[in-house]
Amino acid sequence: MPGPVAPVRLILGSASPARLRVLRAAGVSPRVVVSDVDEDAVVAALPDGTDAPTTVQALARAKAEEVARRVRQDGTDLDTVVVGCDSMLLFDGALLGKPHTPDRAREQWRRMRGRRAELLTGHHLIRDAGPDATSRTAGGVGRTTVSFAPVDDATIDAYVATGEPLHVAGAFTLDGLGGWFVDGVGGDPSSVIGISLPLVRRLLADVGVAVPDLWAGSAV
Repeated sequence: MPGPVAPVRLILGSASPARLRVLRAAGVSPRVVVSDVDEDAVVAALPDGTDAPTTVQALARAKAEEVARRVRQDGTDLDTVVVGCDSMLLFDGALLGKPHTPDRAREQWRRMRGRRAELLTGHHLIRDAGPDATSRTAGGVGRTTVSFAPVDDATIDAYVATGEPLHVAGAFTLDGLGGWFVDGVGGDPSSVIGISLPLVRRLLADVGVAVPDLWAGSAV
């Protein structure tokens, strides 16, 4: 008979409530440690001409590494996996993050409506199986096509007025108010929300962890 499942504690290096909801719905209750990475500095340090997938992956790695350093400083004997993520929308050849202002969100939606874009989510995992173990890492990028509805100006104004699109990558959500205005998704929907469960499953396997290990770790 198979032995007991070894618990592994997942640490989510993100303040995103959407990512946390995805993981909780999938049976995992991660510890949340918000990264303190200067995202603009990470992007500025990349070589000129760095492509979009490499950019989001670099941001995800920076977040995971910063959180992993802090977790090690706190000290733990638990087998842990830190996951860092970063999402941006690739539209008309440019990467779009959080618009932050109503004017930028409104202008972005007027360009996107009735068109398609690609949501890229970088993922980076760092596994520390104990204080004397060598860290193992894995990373990858989830790519999902998003088709936006041909919404009118009044609807865009009303959506922007809610404040939701100001603080999310690409100025929209799939699992919130913005879901009304997404006509279709090509690929993994959880990646659009901010963390791809199928990709994380594959990356976990790369660092020697199975999904049931995380279920067991949620009880630790």
